Amino acid sequence: MEIIQEIRQRLFEIRDDKYQQFNSSLIPNVNSELVIGVRTPELRKYAAELAKREDIGKFLAALPHEYFEENQLHAFIIEKTRDYDRCLSEVEEFLPYIDNWATCDQCIPKVLTKNPERLIEAVKRWVSSDKPYTVRYGIGMLMRAYLDDGFEPEYPQLVAGVESQEYYVNMMRAWYFATALAKQYEAVIGYFEDGRLDLWTHNKAIQKACESYRVNNEHKAYLKTLKRK
Repeated sequence: MEIIQEIRQRLFEIRDDKYQQFNSSLIPNVNSELVIGVRTPELRKYAAELAKREDIGKFLAALPHEYFEENQLHAFIIEKTRDYDRCLSEVEEFLPYIDNWATCDQCIPKVLTKNPERLIEAVKRWVSSDKPYTVRYGIGMLMRAYLDDGFEPEYPQLVAGVESQEYYVNMMRAWYFATALAKQYEAVIGYFEDGRLDLWTHNKAIQKACESYRVNNEHKAYLKTLKRK
């Protein structure tokens, strides 16, 4: 049996009908008929098995995948890649086919985030892409890998400069700035004082920052005065 058929058969064998309904509600832009209903721990366990197979390349090359869980498996298999160059290549091949926030946000290979200096040029390419989930992925990487020791003032400028009507792009922009307010407050508060973000992202970032335990009460009180109408 071809590995692609084998994987699909296994996914249907371990599906959970009740979870299928729940999970479909979380990713409304994905056709519910293309959500099999396999829980994430089961997918990660299966991905760990598949990553060891010599023929896994056939599955990774079979893009686009048909089912949501196949995309999830793909993401989790990539995460197992330990070679930096190979992992980056696999991510870049996969990114154009990501069509939902869950797959986008759950493909975070450690070999990439542990090498921020090597990764940054790819991140900049992703942020400037015309594909919404590639943009979201790039902003997510800036949030996860570049708000601590690797922070540079130009990085929030990249995020602020993204112009999009896509909800899932702007939600990630808001999430980035809310996290930046917790980790790099002095560097980014000016974006809110000067109104450099669009209205929706500005207010959503303040909302998320005020909901965060990582932002102190003094900063939260000040941020609330900066909300725009």
